[in-house]
Amino acid sequence: MVVIAYTLLVLATGAERVVELVISRRNAAWSFARGGIESGRGHFPAMVALHTGLLLACIVEVWALGRPFIPGLGWPMLALTLACQAGRYWVIWSLGHQWNTRVIVVPGLPLSTRGPYRWAWLRHPNYVIVAVEGVALPLVHTAWITALTFTVLNAVLLLGFRIPAEERALQDAAPVAAPDPDPDGRTP
Repeated sequence: MVVIAYTLLVLATGAERVVELVISRRNAAWSFARGGIESGRGHFPAMVALHTGLLLACIVEVWALGRPFIPGLGWPMLALTLACQAGRYWVIWSLGHQWNTRVIVVPGLPLSTRGPYRWAWLRHPNYVIVAVEGVALPLVHTAWITALTFTVLNAVLLLGFRIPAEERALQDAAPVAAPDPDPDGRTP
């Protein structure tokens, strides 16, 4: 019975991702209408495959390998998974129209300073949430192989491709600072 509830949790997570894609598509149209520029297209299919694979692997590992539900692990991981869902929507709300599953930046728009983006030391809070969720969701039902595999592959994609692409795109599209009216530092 618990394995069925877990399967429903993973399927509900998948349905939530579909809602995110609808929001993302709407926000992409908003960004492109304002001159948005997309970067990092090359790694995006791998990210889609990884995130889809996470959901599928959660179900397959639990059913095929008979992973047990261990209450001392499962309940805290469920709470963490649900907290990650709240965190995802906090990020989406904080970025508003600028949130997207792809790297689309509108030149000249300032960086968000709302929600978790107000802390300069936490530059990519969404990726922290994704990393935590990639461990927590599988471990709700002790799918440790899925948790470990996702964590490694996600780190490779985020650190090797996604975050550098996003940083370059944000830097290239940053608002230009006004030139210093007196470059020699003299006052008239």
